[in-house]
Amino acid sequence: MGTTTVNISAAQVKDLREKTGAPMMDCKQALTEAKGDMEQAVVILRKKGVSVAAKKAARVTSEGSVASYIHAGGKIGVLVEVNCESDFVARTDDFKEVVHDIAMHIAASDPKYVRKEDVTPADFAREKDIALSQAIAAGKPQHIAEKMVAGKMEKFYEEVCLLEQPFIKDQTISIGQLIASKIGKLGENIAVRRFARFKVGDAGETIAITKPTESKAE
Repeated sequence: MGTTTVNISAAQVKDLREKTGAPMMDCKQALTEAKGDMEQAVVILRKKGVSVAAKKAARVTSEGSVASYIHAGGKIGVLVEVNCESDFVARTDDFKEVVHDIAMHIAASDPKYVRKEDVTPADFAREKDIALSQAIAAGKPQHIAEKMVAGKMEKFYEEVCLLEQPFIKDQTISIGQLIASKIGKLGENIAVRRFARFKVGDAGETIAITKPTESKAE
């Protein structure tokens, strides 16, 4: 990649920062690497956010905030706890914004779990069995049916796991990627600890808690 300072203007850097929330220097570097291509620069920043998030994933998150969101004229209510590493970050507008966005997303998308790892073995086995039965009923040979089931289970995770769902305000990213971008920007690990969703008239409610890494559904 030569060292051509490809006409990266301050306006482009500002535009990319507004789009992604990434620090100015990171925006400038991403635009330079992408040779001024805005969409490519966004992809570069997202990848960077995900890799920063992976490095910080083991860090303890003992601070954070509990937020509520009431939707549809008081018909749907959500409580969510999102954790970070320090009270300083918990009080920033960026952190508050992501907590609010997550609460709003839960109200709209009704996830049942926080992460893939939280899906109970019973729910996983039931969905896998349904998917396999459907594939075989459609006349698919067993080995093809098994491959189809793997794809269906990924779709199942996307439907029921908060971190896998496409973000309602930007369908090109998942909630997990939204959080990763905030981790990249704020420099601290951020994790959704638990949430509860109530809907008027529903017999039950959704309550999801992130478990320590155990009972992983494979």
